[in-house]
Amino acid sequence: MTGLDHNHLLDELSKSQIFADYQKAFGEATGLPLSLRNISAWRPVHEHSPQENPFCTLMAKTSRTCAACLENQEKIAENPGPGARNAVCFAGLTDTAIPLRFGHELVGFLQTGQVFVGKKPDRRQFGKVTKQLLEWGFKTDLKKVEEAWFQSQVLSQGQYEALVRLLAIFAQHLSIVGNQVLVQQRNSEPPAIVRAKQYIAEHQSEELSLGEVAKAVNTSSFYFCKLFKKATGLNFTDYVSRVRVEKAKNLLLNPNTRVSEVAYEVGFQSLTHFNRVFRKIVGESPTEYRHRLEHPHGAH
Repeated sequence: MTGLDHNHLLDELSKSQIFADYQKAFGEATGLPLSLRNISAWRPVHEHSPQENPFCTLMAKTSRTCAACLENQEKIAENPGPGARNAVCFAGLTDTAIPLRFGHELVGFLQTGQVFVGKKPDRRQFGKVTKQLLEWGFKTDLKKVEEAWFQSQVLSQGQYEALVRLLAIFAQHLSIVGNQVLVQQRNSEPPAIVRAKQYIAEHQSEELSLGEVAKAVNTSSFYFCKLFKKATGLNFTDYVSRVRVEKAKNLLLNPNTRVSEVAYEVGFQSLTHFNRVFRKIVGESPTEYRHRLEHPHGAH
C-alpha cells in the first residue's frame, strides 16, 4: 500500500460512523482529544478538537512554539513498534500515539494526550516553561498562558495506562473494519466506477482483468485505470483482492467449508495465493481467522 492509499484509508476511517462514535465517547469520558493522524502529519494533530488543551491551542499560534509541538509529535511517531509510544513536551505534557496497522502495514496513528501524567504541576516547573518561552521570543500574554497550563488535566500513571490500553483495543478494531471501509466507499463516485464495482461484485469468482471491466463500463483501459485509482485509492488488483477477501471472511464462518473451497469460490486460482493475499489484508491466515472466530476467548 502506498502513502496515497494510507491517506485515503485514514480519510475514510476518520469519516466513518464507528470512529465518530468512539471519538465522541472517548472525549466525554476522559476530557481528552482523540485524533486519527497519518504517518507524516506535519500540523497540530488535535487542531479544532473541542477537547484540545487550551495551552496547546495557544502554543500553535506562533511558529516557534508550534514547531516545538510538531517536533514532539514526530518523536512519538518515529520508529513505531507494536505498542503505544509516549513523549513529553517542553511544557511537561504527555502525548501518546498508538500505531494503527492494516494487516502488517502501518497506516497511521490514534493520538491522544496533552495531559500531565503522574503529579500536578507546580510554579517551579512553570518558571522553566516561562523561561523557555521567553528565549523563543514568545509575545502572547503570559498570564493567559499560565492559566491555561495550570488548567491542564492531570491523570495518575495507572489511569493513563488504562486509557492507552483502551485505545490499543480500539486500534485493533479499526484495523479490522478498515478493509470494509475501503471496499464500501462512502464518497459519491463517478457512474463508471459505480458500474465497475457492480460488475466486479457479480463476477468476482471469475478471472477478472482491468481491460475486461473497462470494456464493460465503456471506457478505455488507460482512462479507467486512472479513474479507478483516484476514486478508490486502490489499484484495480488490490480492490478485487479486497472484495474477494470480504466474501471469503463470510464463507469462513461456515466451519464445514474447507479453506481451499473458499479460495476457489471467491475467485483465487491457487490456495497459496489466497493465503498470501488474505494474510496481507487481514493480518492473519484464513485458518487463524476462522480459529479466532470459533474461539474468541481462547489463545491466539
